[in-house]
Amino acid sequence: MKYVYPAIFTPLDEGGFDVSVPDLPGCRTCADSLAEVIEMAEDAISLWLWDTEEEKRPIPPASDTLQHSPPQFINYIKADTEAYRRQMDNRAVKKTLTIPAWLNHMAESAHVNFSGVLQEALKQHLHITD
Repeated sequence: MKYVYPAIFTPLDEGGFDVSVPDLPGCRTCADSLAEVIEMAEDAISLWLWDTEEEKRPIPPASDTLQHSPPQFINYIKADTEAYRRQMDNRAVKKTLTIPAWLNHMAESAHVNFSGVLQEALKQHLHITD
């Protein structure tokens, strides 16, 4: 599902921002820059909503307006729980692949973990760091 929630951004004296989402109790985050805190807010809201969906609890409606005091400001944050679910899903997926017989024999003789090698190669190829 796709959602949009208003969030209250509070600039911090020491720099950075605190963000709270009053419609989602306990949904709060902070970061050093506006770009970072928007990304963190998307992640926090997506996690909150994903967990609520998984527990089959009702999703709170988004408010039309929020009360805030300067220098606070309101920004709308999007959340896509389907995309978040795909990103966070660590279940194993079976893949069938083909390699030359000689390479298979050498790898088996060396006790190569095929899944581990494929995962590492895919992460390297996609520039994914743990």
